[in-house]
Amino acid sequence: MNTRFPRSVYDKTGGIVYFARMVDKIRLQAAGTLGKDYIENLGTGFDGRCCDFLGVKYDELKKRVLTGGTDDELLQWCFQHGRKRTNDEIADWNDFMIKRGWRDGVTGRLHMRLKEAKMEHRIGEILTMFDFIEVDESRVPPKFA
Repeated sequence: MNTRFPRSVYDKTGGIVYFARMVDKIRLQAAGTLGKDYIENLGTGFDGRCCDFLGVKYDELKKRVLTGGTDDELLQWCFQHGRKRTNDEIADWNDFMIKRGWRDGVTGRLHMRLKEAKMEHRIGEILTMFDFIEVDESRVPPKFA
């Protein structure tokens, strides 16, 4: 199997971070190109949080994704079958997700993941789960001023 990394956690659809990655993981799994390390957590973790934010069930979204459509069309489906979020709610979601792991209840998990990935020397440099995912998948996280 020729595996691929899913899209960046920072990619946005309708201004929302992470949604594009979740949809991409569904598509990659259906194509048989999603790495096995991702499969056991599909629909949970950040996927589950994103679905909760949008008010849809992961299994229903997965069925819809597999019928086709652009990321924007799929997000519109979520708004129709779940909740349409305001710009303020989207901004709060993005801020929360982008900072997850930085001085919160996930910091210990982030440090554990860094150690598992043989990157414990980067504790203090990689401060969030989003940045860890980016580095772990050979991307450079964006700089925030």
